[in-house]
Amino acid sequence: MKPRPFLAFLMVALLTIATVAQNWAPLGDPAREPVRVLLVVAHPDDEYEVAGTVYRISKELSGTVDQVIITDGEAGYRYSSLATPYYGVDLTNEAVGRARLPGIRKEEARRAGRILGIRHQWFLNERDDRFSLDAGESLHRSWHEKRILRALQQRLSKGHYDFVFVLLPSAQTHGEHKAASILALEAIELLPAGQRPIVLGAQAGGGDPTPYKSLSEYPLTAADSLNPQFHFDRNTRFGYQESLSYQIVVDWVIAEHKSQGLFQTRCLQDRFENFWLFTLNRNSAAGEAESLFAAVTPRPERAREIGIAGAAKPQ
Repeated sequence: MKPRPFLAFLMVALLTIATVAQNWAPLGDPAREPVRVLLVVAHPDDEYEVAGTVYRISKELSGTVDQVIITDGEAGYRYSSLATPYYGVDLTNEAVGRARLPGIRKEEARRAGRILGIRHQWFLNERDDRFSLDAGESLHRSWHEKRILRALQQRLSKGHYDFVFVLLPSAQTHGEHKAASILALEAIELLPAGQRPIVLGAQAGGGDPTPYKSLSEYPLTAADSLNPQFHFDRNTRFGYQESLSYQIVVDWVIAEHKSQGLFQTRCLQDRFENFWLFTLNRNSAAGEAESLFAAVTPRPERAREIGIAGAAKPQ
């Protein structure tokens, strides 16, 4: 007897779902709980550095990503000329910009977070003072360091995260980026050794990143390697006629931060999201991070299935 059309369709559908589930199981183990990640950053647009990785984890691998944003982003008024008519406020006026940008940038961060599938965002509303390369300026003068540490410890204790992502605190980066990463590392170090998540420093860039050197005055910033140990390629091609890539998702995120005009020039830039492990981590961190990125990195032979998996998951 020939199978009925509906039964034949059902069998094909079940086989397809099973194949997708096998290829997209979190960390390659269907029995394992979905990965939990906390992102700790200084500014409302810093999620850019890991946008592709976060999207993969939360939207396509059923993981959980939360974010702590330390500052209110008020110093971004210098790049708000294009957003002035958009929001109907003279954001380039320092007094007006500092007063209005915290609320605007918080909402921009929420919209970007929804795109990336970020579950919860916590805003600590510390002052975004000015650009400086000095992390100590934020840690010891602009920010309430002890308050931030308490907030991070609380989030880490309650969230039971497997991984924490911070921006790589390299010498040439914004001092507030460094300060946020230093505080995250300090909060993790204060946890009992058996409860510490694995922490990685992230930096978006090209295929040949500058070797990382830790900050000599902050030993916790030491990494296991000069060069990144893991990468996410935003240019991975997939979908119909391989016409799509994760750069599209990154550009969605950039577009939400309309108050930051200079930031909009980052579209289609920075092909790779590069990651370094810190020496603070436990001995098994390299193997666990390798398992994470084995799942996060789309395999070329499975690239065409990414479109299927993404479409199959409810939005």
